[in-house]
Amino acid sequence: MARKVKLGTADAPPRQATPAPHWKKLTPGDRVRVLLAPGFEAGGLVDAVTADHSAVWIDFDGGRGRTLLHCSDGVDIVLQEDAVAYKG
Repeated sequence: MARKVKLGTADAPPRQATPAPHWKKLTPGDRVRVLLAPGFEAGGLVDAVTADHSAVWIDFDGGRGRTLLHCSDGVDIVLQEDAVAYKG
C-alpha cells in the first residue's frame, strides 16, 4: 500500500493568523453573534479570549455547548448590538 506524501509543504510559508480588528474589542461576558456561514448564525456569550485575541471561547445559547473559535476558522464574531449593522 502506498503512503500519502505531500510534496512541498515544508517549503510553504506559515499562514498568519490575524484576528479582525473588531475581535480585539471582545471581552468575557459580551453577548455576541457568531456568523458561521451565509444565513447561519448563533448567539452566545464570550467565555474567554486569548491574549492576542486570535481565539475566543463562546458559550452558545440554548445549551448548545461551549466551543473554541480561532480567527482562521472562517467564522466571524460580532457584538450583539453590532450584529444588525454588520449584516446591513
